[in-house]
Amino acid sequence: MMNLINLIKLSTQALIKQANYYTIFFFILLSFILLKCANQLPPTGGDVDRIPPEIEEVYPADGTTNYDEDYFEIDFSEYVDKRSVREAVFISPFIEGALDFSWTGTSVEVSFPEGLKEDVTYTITIGTDVVDRNNNNRMLQSYSFSFSTGDRIDRKIISGKIFGKEKEGIFLYAYKVSKEADTLLISKPDYVSQSGKNGSYTLNGLASGIYRVFAVNDKFKDLLYQQDQDEIGLPYKDVILSDEDSIFTNLNFLLFNADTTRPRLISSVMTDKNHLLVTFNKALRFEDMNSENFVIFDSTASRGSAVKYFYKGKTKPEEAILVIDEELNIENKIILFADTLVDLSGNLMVNDFTKIILSDRPDTSGVRVISSEPNQNALIDFKSTQIKIFLDDAVRKDEIRSAITFADTLKNSIPFKLDFYDDATLLISPLLDLKPEKDYQIKLNMNSFIDAAGNSTDTLYTLMFKTISGLDFTGLSGKIIENDTSGIDLLSNLILVLENSENDNLIYKKKISSENFEFTRIEPGKYILWGFSDEDESGVYNFGYPDPFEYSEKFYFYPDTLSLKPRWEITDLQFRLK
Repeated sequence: MMNLINLIKLSTQALIKQANYYTIFFFILLSFILLKCANQLPPTGGDVDRIPPEIEEVYPADGTTNYDEDYFEIDFSEYVDKRSVREAVFISPFIEGALDFSWTGTSVEVSFPEGLKEDVTYTITIGTDVVDRNNNNRMLQSYSFSFSTGDRIDRKIISGKIFGKEKEGIFLYAYKVSKEADTLLISKPDYVSQSGKNGSYTLNGLASGIYRVFAVNDKFKDLLYQQDQDEIGLPYKDVILSDEDSIFTNLNFLLFNADTTRPRLISSVMTDKNHLLVTFNKALRFEDMNSENFVIFDSTASRGSAVKYFYKGKTKPEEAILVIDEELNIENKIILFADTLVDLSGNLMVNDFTKIILSDRPDTSGVRVISSEPNQNALIDFKSTQIKIFLDDAVRKDEIRSAITFADTLKNSIPFKLDFYDDATLLISPLLDLKPEKDYQIKLNMNSFIDAAGNSTDTLYTLMFKTISGLDFTGLSGKIIENDTSGIDLLSNLILVLENSENDNLIYKKKISSENFEFTRIEPGKYILWGFSDEDESGVYNFGYPDPFEYSEKFYFYPDTLSLKPRWEITDLQFRLK
């Protein structure tokens, strides 16, 4: 019996040892598999996908006639964001109702909500808002194809380009002018397209007729122009398409804000007992404002008081700062009134008010210089020089004239005129032209720059700059080539504009009196050359107006950016008006 028990014990131990062996082997094998799988993960990093999606095939094929289906198909080159496609498909003429999108891989089938009309050419446009799923790359150009439910297809075209800083993804609304022309924008367009990356666009599949085209930066993408929020470009003429004239090119647009809403006073918050941060609903013409545009009224004490200073400072575009020199009772209800304020579109606020959020925190900071134009050690022109010095607070003007010195490095005093852009910005202009290639400095004794609370700073601020050599200027000259076939004498009212693409302050204008033109004393840099027909003789480009409708003035752009180098003029440039 004992031998049998011992045999069972020995057999059991052997089984346990064998089980442990298999267990250990199993875990080693599992760890090896997991490690191998981990090593097979794709490496991180690598080149970022910058390839935009493209449309490889559509159904029906472009130009199909007698089409009797109720859908069309689009095959993309890669996986794209489905929502972006849904928002970028436009059908002309406009179709009411919601389209149905059915996806299979990179292809989508789009079904019409109702049957199509007989003997009509339909144009499907896929706009540039389509992005891929991998890296949100946008389509470079919109894509259009046309088919007809009849036995003929409309092939007429309008094309052009959007110019300006924002030109990609702009909507083109085309209306057939067969109704009241001034009310076109209250309805959705008959034909739609969208500009590509370089601003170019094409409206395809148009029938014979008269068209009015608008360029709209449609923020809601609802195909309706909202004047208070959407920028718009107006045409210089309506387009007539016929069998003889089936293509119209160079219908170009410059966008602008035609906002007609009046400015409003939104809030006024005291940052300390002397300063009020004032917020409006939009940016205003702050250079035309001063402290007299505002009044403070204590409704509890039935007493009014004046605002001492006004300045823009380093605030947001829709903000400004007011300064008071008398203490307000924070227990009372106090109102800020504003009057005769104008926004950037010329809309006027006659009277508005808001409650002041009060503070009794004292102002203990002295006045500092925060920036200047020109910057420290910059090169500037020696003719018609003007220096701006920006302070972080308004100051008592009658105490600072004697605290400013203007001299060259040999300490020769430069006579100057002192003005104020606002109560915290100095404008210093020499009364005589400076000399070329010479160092100058302006010194401010900040101890005399005293704010409303009596604070000042015991420092000396020095701005140093140098005038450029007369030889450092550049220039541009050339000839106007009239390729315009409108029959209008373009040279009789043409104005050329040379704009620095990196410095908004460098703009040169010239009214053209002959086919030859010349710009002299130009600061070096990269420039854009364009011109416009100054039909209203205002000297500035007229964008037109959407309602009541007014055509814009025609404009022309030189196709390339001009690099104007110091001491080297570009001559014999041909500027084609087309």
